[in-house]
Amino acid sequence: MTETQEELEKEIGTIEPEKKSLKPGKVKIVKVAIEEVGEKKNKKVVCQVDHPDADVPIAISAVSYLRDKAVKTTGLWYNLDKEENLQLGSALAIFLEHSGSKNIKALEGKEVETELDGNYLCFKCY
Repeated sequence: MTETQEELEKEIGTIEPEKKSLKPGKVKIVKVAIEEVGEKKNKKVVCQVDHPDADVPIAISAVSYLRDKAVKTTGLWYNLDKEENLQLGSALAIFLEHSGSKNIKALEGKEVETELDGNYLCFKCY
């Protein structure tokens, strides 16, 4: 019991946690997948990428792009139009066009730029 009692007496430390965030730069998309996320099970495109500073592929599922003269960052949501095609003007469509890909599968093997959105990397499309 003494161990537990000592743990109850621990105070808040003063050492900042080490944040290991990867630097933005060019990455290579090695795998793409569509995953259901959240309570509503909305579909989102998740890209596994090789980053020069990471030992294993990392997942990126957001993009920064220009909309109305401002940079907007959003998820790569999988939304279809009434003809069951990817929604024109969506973040995903903009990312595909910017990378020269006609569909999601064509992203595999592409090298694309990234940037930081807070502590996380996202694709850069502007």
